[in-house]
Amino acid sequence: MTNEQVFNKAHAAGMKAAQEVTVNPMIVQQRANVLDDNSPVTQQWLVEDGVCGFAWVSIKGNTKFGRWASKTGRASKGYPTGLNIWVHEFGQSYTRKYAYAQAFANVLQENGIIAYAGGRLD
Repeated sequence: MTNEQVFNKAHAAGMKAAQEVTVNPMIVQQRANVLDDNSPVTQQWLVEDGVCGFAWVSIKGNTKFGRWASKTGRASKGYPTGLNIWVHEFGQSYTRKYAYAQAFANVLQENGIIAYAGGRLD
């Protein structure tokens, strides 16, 4: 498979995983006194996509796939080394983004590319 075919297969697997993952909704509350958890709730919102966050797939930059991903704009410089393929889909849903990143990394690994899913809550 070409690099683009591997990337497209990984993207399809990521999209499928993100759409099928079970998300635990989050309730956000505003209290009368923001420093007192016992004060009355003045507003409340349901966030159906759960907690907010970011996710990415880390790959090595000095590989054929890494050089291709960087050259085509699919990956950016990682910290402290390597490259990151950021998950841009699914708004701020950490659960969906991380499910995507894990599935994406799995497809890359199945094709001999060292890859790891990463994520961070916001």
